[in-house]
Amino acid sequence: MRARTRATLQDRIIALIHERRLAPGTLMPTEPQLMDLLGASRNSVREAIRALQALGIVEIRHGFGTFVGHAPLDVLTPSLTFRVRTRPGHGVRALHDLVAVREILETSLIGSVALDVSEARLAALDALVTAMARDKEADRAFHSLLYESCNNELVLQLIGLFWDVYHEVEPALGPPEDRASDIVANHRRIVEALRNRDGSGAQEAMRLHFRDVKARIARAERWLAEAGQQPA
Repeated sequence: MRARTRATLQDRIIALIHERRLAPGTLMPTEPQLMDLLGASRNSVREAIRALQALGIVEIRHGFGTFVGHAPLDVLTPSLTFRVRTRPGHGVRALHDLVAVREILETSLIGSVALDVSEARLAALDALVTAMARDKEADRAFHSLLYESCNNELVLQLIGLFWDVYHEVEPALGPPEDRASDIVANHRRIVEALRNRDGSGAQEAMRLHFRDVKARIARAERWLAEAGQQPA
């Protein structure tokens, strides 16, 4: 019953933010004001604020107050990672599903990117592909840079979220493989298709990239099956 009360109070604080049209970065009402406005105790208000802070909905700046947050999607990384890892077979099947969702998202966007990609962006993508041989973070930066021109913050955050979760759970796929040359080649094909303004070619190159990722997951699934740990 108590947990339900806290959840309701969180909803009421969120409703208050919307009712007052408080933009991200705006100072929230003080704790005593929230107590009066919501008819809640100090402890209940504090617990609700802490819960909203964990979601990025509010931001506590010690010495300054509580502000409306930006609710970035990366706050979901721990819970999504937990969800994947706790599925049968060490989360390998759930990881396959996550990659499939990301593939749908990226292949549907890459065609439009090819229509107006600039030479400066192509050069930056080339540099990131070269860096992938020694720095896996270059892979994350590559996929973010691809879609900056879409002017869709949600897309960028989702792609970053999926990338982070995949690499958190990747050890479940078994010992690391020396795939640097394959990774570079896959991404190089994507850049070349973009350079040729070939939307369908870019989509196919992206599918080949994800086909390689899914093949590694399939190998892990076969290993689990042989070990008697196949996901249900």
